[in-house]
Amino acid sequence: MSEGTMQRRAQRDGQYEQRVRRTKRVRRALVGAAAVPVILVAAGCSSDSGSDSGSAAGSGDSTQQGSGGGANPSASASPTVQAAAFGKLPKACGVLSTKTLTELVPKGVKSAKEGTSDDATSRASCSWSSLENKGVKGSQFRWLNVSLLRFDSDAARGSGEKQAQTFYAKQVQDARAVPEAKNASAQPLAGTGDEATTVRYDLKKKEGAFKQQTVVARVANVVVTLDYNGAGLAGEKTPNADDLVKAAQQAAKEATVAVASANGVDTGSGSGSGSGGTTGGAGTTSPSPSKSASKSASSSPSKAASASPSTSASKKS
Repeated sequence: MSEGTMQRRAQRDGQYEQRVRRTKRVRRALVGAAAVPVILVAAGCSSDSGSDSGSAAGSGDSTQQGSGGGANPSASASPTVQAAAFGKLPKACGVLSTKTLTELVPKGVKSAKEGTSDDATSRASCSWSSLENKGVKGSQFRWLNVSLLRFDSDAARGSGEKQAQTFYAKQVQDARAVPEAKNASAQPLAGTGDEATTVRYDLKKKEGAFKQQTVVARVANVVVTLDYNGAGLAGEKTPNADDLVKAAQQAAKEATVAVASANGVDTGSGSGSGSGGTTGGAGTTSPSPSKSASKSASSSPSKAASASPSTSASKKS
């Protein structure tokens, strides 16, 4: 083989090896290039997965915050108070029977005088007077007044019963603080409404010596104040104070029963309504809540319809 032939063959072999090496490099490059999208796709999936989980977590957090951080209905709602047990009052001039009136004001059964009121369902009163003229022997005078004040439940002032308790205490205090009263005493009275107190005292006036009895009773969200006084005028003897007290207490009890009955409560044996809207008598029923419980109290204690003891003691026919 000639030298020129050997050189050409060597060149062809070298060129062949170079092509083989280039082909291997191209294949490796292609394999590497193919791997890049796979990595990118994997990375993309991983990124999307993290985004989804983050979004889900965020959604979960939002949901938790919405449910946990939201206002609690019981906390955000306006404060509520117990509904008033009694939603109305009886006619003040009808709370006492003819029999009772005959005993307390024998000459004045038909003398009933109803007090003025801008809301008869919350405030009412009635008075009677009796003058038994015995000529030269003098006269027996009696004066009776019954006032009723009902309190509605109100978020700002509290329950009707709570307001009634406050007013009841004030009425008792006022009855005990009458100027010029002598021999004053106060005793709790059982069996009349939820609570009751009898205040009695003597009051000397130019017309004669008056015996004053004030019975303050509370039945649920209603306060009953009964003023009863008697005197012997123009030389007539002074009435027996114990008899007057007994009559006044019985009348006050009758008035509390009338309040409960006006609101559909069966008082059974005749005792007043018990705490929480129940009554002391047998076969009793609970009153329905007042439909006007959302209203504010119709009047403040200072505007109560009842006459003050000092006024009551000095009034005559």
